[in-house]
Amino acid sequence: MTADIENRTNRPLEFRTAADSAAIDIGLLLLRLVFGGLLFVHGTQKLFGWFNGYGLSATAAGFQQMGYDPGKFFATLAGLCEAVGGGLLFLGLLTPLAAAIVLGTMINAMHVTWPHGLQGYEPALLFAVAAVALGFTGPGRFSVDHGRLWQRHGIVWGVGAVVVGVVAAVVTLLVK
Repeated sequence: MTADIENRTNRPLEFRTAADSAAIDIGLLLLRLVFGGLLFVHGTQKLFGWFNGYGLSATAAGFQQMGYDPGKFFATLAGLCEAVGGGLLFLGLLTPLAAAIVLGTMINAMHVTWPHGLQGYEPALLFAVAAVALGFTGPGRFSVDHGRLWQRHGIVWGVGAVVVGVVAAVVTLLVK
């Protein structure tokens, strides 16, 4: 019995089963579908009023009040970034680019909601972290990217997504 426990705990980290690999890919799929899908919904609420959203005119007025001038431009930009970034994450397509789009958008969302404390910026923080995690790990086997020539993931692509997202967010905050 003791030898059996020692053998299980001393296995090299490289030992993986097909079930372990499938579980990771299923986890990534669920993460992408939920976070990407929800972000897509948020974007289409802003742009088109779908899913009981306010639509572009009301969203533009809200952006104007938050100091994003012109409100219509920034509301359109935010809606497009949420819809496109969320849609790409949902599909697992161009994942590092999707992560960068979502991160940049969510940094702006956190900036606006920061005064409301954790309850204000928590949703944007969750979307940002999920996107960055996918930028590093890649979308998994159950994705459009899987096995394609353009499939990218890992440290360099994750860091690249973070840098592009932060730069885009800072530029947006400086020109608003």
